[in-house]
Amino acid sequence: MDTLCTNKAHGGTQSVYRHTSRATGTDMTFSVFLPPQAVGGAKCPIVWYLSGLTCTHANVTEKGEYRRACAELGLIFVAPDTSPRGAEVPDDEAYDFGQGAGFYVDATEEPFAANYRMYSYIVDELPALIAANFPADMARQGITGHSMGGHGALTIGLRNPDRFKSVSAFAPIVAPGQVPWGEKALGRYLGDDRAIWRRHDAVALIEDGARVPALLVDQGDADTFLSDQLKPHLLETACRDAGIALTLRMQEGYDHSYYFISTFMEDHLRWHRERLIG
Repeated sequence: MDTLCTNKAHGGTQSVYRHTSRATGTDMTFSVFLPPQAVGGAKCPIVWYLSGLTCTHANVTEKGEYRRACAELGLIFVAPDTSPRGAEVPDDEAYDFGQGAGFYVDATEEPFAANYRMYSYIVDELPALIAANFPADMARQGITGHSMGGHGALTIGLRNPDRFKSVSAFAPIVAPGQVPWGEKALGRYLGDDRAIWRRHDAVALIEDGARVPALLVDQGDADTFLSDQLKPHLLETACRDAGIALTLRMQEGYDHSYYFISTFMEDHLRWHRERLIG
């Protein structure tokens, strides 16, 4: 693991790292904020943040405005990349597929199967790396994300409820099997069998029996993707029918940008801390 940069912030350290991934067969970059408590050697809970289409680790690291709250609350904040990258990695000209758009699945279709293994990277490989190199309390993990990353946070949290004690999302793609972004990605990464897609669709997972105690979702009502790609009402219905305590907050006038995310980031971090620490 190579350290690309380290900066002091709010009494803690913000660092960016690169390592060679077995899951993706490429170098992968991620950022870690250690709060002052962790810098001092204390084991701290960890919140994973999964980014959206076209993003890297850098978007939330530079614009997410999470460090002050994490320093106060004693939370480690980890932000991975959204896909494998490199000249030899299959790509697509469209912004919503290929590099920058891994959709947090393990691809089974060629030519993507060799590299696009973001589910295994996020669930298995990167947590092992974090546990071995940082003072993280791996018994207390939460996960959140934005848009495609919100989809990733919801599906990974629902599939691994014993691992992730708290799950939230900003403007998530809640039902990728029912919207253009998801149909394109799941079809090309996983093939035509929609039954397989259901393991990577939050609404379908809940319909099929996946459970977590509670979810927090913030959604801007001025988001241009709201009606065609995000459809939070589908998650609301699924959670109501399943008895999952969903807090869905429609935020007046907010769009899909990091102005929206940064505004409500502290709320999410406090929500995670309550469930990770009490």
